[in-house]
Amino acid sequence: MATNSTENNQTKYYDLHTRGVGYVNRVREVPVKRGEPFWACNISALHGAADAVEYTNFDCRVSGSEAEKIIKRLDKACQENKKILMGFKIGDLYSETFIFQNGKKKGEVGISLKARLLYIGWVKVDGDTVYTAPSKEVATEQTSESDNSTLIETNTEAATA
Repeated sequence: MATNSTENNQTKYYDLHTRGVGYVNRVREVPVKRGEPFWACNISALHGAADAVEYTNFDCRVSGSEAEKIIKRLDKACQENKKILMGFKIGDLYSETFIFQNGKKKGEVGISLKARLLYIGWVKVDGDTVYTAPSKEVATEQTSESDNSTLIETNTEAATA
């Protein structure tokens, strides 16, 4: 079997992705001395029994292009202290230690879980759904279309029919 040399030289990766539901906090644009600023947020992920929910906090760098658009749109709601709940996928999870600077734990070592926010499936702000990701079939159709005008016309016709 003939194999293309490009395939042999291609690096392979093993992805460790975590999916969950959580509350979004601290939406922010992070300035960088050298390079482009990036968006970040904290996610308090829910887990455990529904009647005794526990939370695990993730400090996330927003990496997916669609996720970045959504997080930017949520910045104002976050600043207004609205409850933002979302379905998400994170990857490249790692821990980082830090020293508490204030409070009862001042001087103690803490651990922060860091990850990349890759995907947002849906978002609710104060209980109202404000975003739902398109199904995979619709997303595939949109990316395969070179011109979205057909999609817009179809949606307009459906709305007026």
